[in-house]
Amino acid sequence: MTPYRKLPVATAARAGIPMLAETSLVIASALLLILSFPNFELWPLAWIGLAPFLMVVARPLKAGRALLLGWLWGAIFFYGTCWWLTYPMIHYAHISARLAYPLLLLPIALVALFPAGFSWLLSRLGAQIGFGAVLAAPLLWVTCEWARYAVTGQLWNALGYAQAFHPSLIQPARWGGVYAVSFLILTANVALTLAFLDRRVKGLAVSVALLVAILLVIGAARFGGTRNPEIHQPEAVPMVIAVQPNVPMEGSDDPAAMEQLLNRHLELSAQGLLNAPRNLSSGVLVIWPESPMNFSYSRDPHLRDVVANFARSNHTSILLNSLEPATDGGEHNSAIMVNEEGRIVAQYDKIRLMPFGEYVPLPRWLPGASSVRGIVGDFTPGSLYTLMPLGDLRAGVFICIEAAHPSIARRFTKDGADVLINISNDGYLGPTPVMRQHLSNAVFRAVENDRPLIRVTNSGISAYIDANGSVWDATPGFTQAVRTWTVAEGNAETTFYTRRGDLFVYACALISLGFISATFLSKRKRRMGN
Repeated sequence: MTPYRKLPVATAARAGIPMLAETSLVIASALLLILSFPNFELWPLAWIGLAPFLMVVARPLKAGRALLLGWLWGAIFFYGTCWWLTYPMIHYAHISARLAYPLLLLPIALVALFPAGFSWLLSRLGAQIGFGAVLAAPLLWVTCEWARYAVTGQLWNALGYAQAFHPSLIQPARWGGVYAVSFLILTANVALTLAFLDRRVKGLAVSVALLVAILLVIGAARFGGTRNPEIHQPEAVPMVIAVQPNVPMEGSDDPAAMEQLLNRHLELSAQGLLNAPRNLSSGVLVIWPESPMNFSYSRDPHLRDVVANFARSNHTSILLNSLEPATDGGEHNSAIMVNEEGRIVAQYDKIRLMPFGEYVPLPRWLPGASSVRGIVGDFTPGSLYTLMPLGDLRAGVFICIEAAHPSIARRFTKDGADVLINISNDGYLGPTPVMRQHLSNAVFRAVENDRPLIRVTNSGISAYIDANGSVWDATPGFTQAVRTWTVAEGNAETTFYTRRGDLFVYACALISLGFISATFLSKRKRRMGN
């Protein structure tokens, strides 16, 4: 059976893969992709792990079978990489593990619909043009990743993120974001798939050409990108003190405990300042992370006095997380900068909130919605992309899960940010793979926008990420830590991605739509001909 010749479904079924083997290949593929992500991080597997899946779904399959196989792949992959979502259910909601793990299947079943859609679309193309349809897989895959983000608001563990800790491989993100890296990974899997399906000279030549094209794109992005900025240059200013206080998730509401934990922040800040040279013309910024302590700077006069006195006595600015009142009577999850004189000079209110963590994506009239809001909170999203002063530079500060939203860092950079700062608290998700998975999102935000990114967390992983995506001086998880970094000024230019955003994936979606429309038109013509 040749890969470029259209075959009737019945013929393909007889010449194809037995049903049990199909299922086994799909399961094996999902497991290989799981192993490519943190905490396994066998990242090379991403470049080959989708080939078994593609060999199955690039063939003509009945629509239901194609959807089921794609859904199975997605369910296994997303469950295997996001099982940590059960941690807060078990440890904080006190749901039995026997119930928590099955409950996770509900959101997993939803996001698995997108690989199912990919499988159906690719199989439909296969029914029209044979195994050559596999060449469209990269276009269809990134389109489905984009659709997942558009529908669910989450792009977590898009395929490209598996390569986050290998800077030489992710520079194409400057052109097309994480989608561009996903596209290249799919292309490598397509090359391998074609090599298996068509061992003639023509098929092998196409496979080799695809691999060469991947190397050329990666090389062009790597050598046409930025320099390797050094983060410890003595002349680089300003300096930041990153404080990782490791505040526990429970028990911080007691006034005595609050005071003790506040003192911990101050002591760690003072410890970091001991390492800061006093001759810096652009000053020092102490950064406190997002915290479960519920600091409320505008409402707590004691906190204001303590922070202002510390700032004045140490000639430093302080960036901290605070619960701030909104104009409509609600509350913002905010980042506040207090200057060396003890005055607030900037405030950013978190724009992209965490569903079922900071707001409930349910209409208020729905029975039980108000009760859920009482449990998880109901924050008001901000709307302004406020840049903050950092010496002579300007910083774009975003909070926690906003690192997983490419548009946030992109907008800050487009508005003039010289450096990006992400304050976060992943502690409520425990010592699980989420820590490095969240860090991988931040790495891509740095590369996409060609800006250094400072990540300061409550319980880890805090790190300095340079504009090329290299991670420096990372902290261990669930320990108290202090880091002192000088900030080298980034490139004054902006990347194609910063200027044009998701143009690459829009183009992929448009081309994919053209392919799929052609299959419907072809089917309609056949019916009319009969």
